[in-house]
Amino acid sequence: MEKIRRNERMSAMLKMLSDSPNRLFTLSSFCELFGSAKSTMSEDIDALRRVADTFDLGKIETVTGAAGGVIYRPVISPAKACGYIETLCDRLSGQERVLPGGFLYYSDILSEPEAVNRMGEIIATEYYTGTPDFVLTMETKGIPVAFATANALGVPLVIARHSSKVYEGSAVNINYVSGSGSIETMSLSRRAVKENQRALIVDDFLKGGGTAKGMVELMREFNVSVIGMAFVMATVNPVKKRVSGEKALMTLEIRDGDPAEAIVRPAEWLCRIG
Repeated sequence: MEKIRRNERMSAMLKMLSDSPNRLFTLSSFCELFGSAKSTMSEDIDALRRVADTFDLGKIETVTGAAGGVIYRPVISPAKACGYIETLCDRLSGQERVLPGGFLYYSDILSEPEAVNRMGEIIATEYYTGTPDFVLTMETKGIPVAFATANALGVPLVIARHSSKVYEGSAVNINYVSGSGSIETMSLSRRAVKENQRALIVDDFLKGGGTAKGMVELMREFNVSVIGMAFVMATVNPVKKRVSGEKALMTLEIRDGDPAEAIVRPAEWLCRIG
């Protein structure tokens, strides 16, 4: 095999690590792949760590011990996260996106891979220490951001549905009060999660919190603990939600007028406003 140069090794390692966030790569696996000594690979990893720190490309961490290795976490710095969400708020604010009934059109944002991936990384950064076993969302608009968050955390995505599907086997069904006050059904396959796991709830929109509370109650049926709840956007009103401890990336206020105007701001926890 032709000798692999250092810049080639480092490029390949960075690609492998960034493609598999939170996956542990052993040092020996890199040694075998590149035909290099452990001391050489350790130097390369140290150099990659410095590059990632210098250019705010995430965190490359080493795990010591017999089962140790290297892990990449797509961590977003507070300043970078705040700046990116501010650009989204600028795009979403104004009059042209306000829909009848006080709703906001932002499906185009949830269809942009770059925006979705960045929001997922921001949410994941906030919940790494909670070590969730999976990300839970409700079909359908929350799926893209929930998937991006699950990918950044390196855990599976679990999707609760409005009705059970025959191809998912037996399911647990619960009734919950939606944000509009109507009674709706939420369903999840019994095989989707295991008892005593830890769930992170991620969804696109939070108004009254009815759907979010339903997901919390659904996890209770599985004896699963909820370590956090994150949303792309939350309305300013009502101030009191049916859930507590939630975090949204943006807040929405619709100001009455002819036409009405949407005021979208970064969340206070994200930009440390006030």
